[in-house]
Amino acid sequence: MGRPSRFIPEFKRDAVDLVLSSGRPVNDVARELGVGNETLRNWVNKRRRRAEVDGQVQASPADKDAEIARLRAQVAELQQEKLVLRKAAAY
Repeated sequence: MGRPSRFIPEFKRDAVDLVLSSGRPVNDVARELGVGNETLRNWVNKRRRRAEVDGQVQASPADKDAEIARLRAQVAELQQEKLVLRKAAAY
């Protein structure tokens, strides 16, 4: 059996949340928190694997921005179609 971890689970969770939510490189966050790069990378990878198994896919901030842009374009197109149909119904 390995030695006990010197980091409490709450610290690990918060560190991984910081990496995933900020979009910053693992190395920067690890340096800031005083944790080894590979240690934090292992925590992040473990969380991502668990999320994939659970069916919870974490989207990166860039993916979220792209999805928002796509949805806004779709809304604008639907509003135009609605306007055309209203004008056609008036005849």
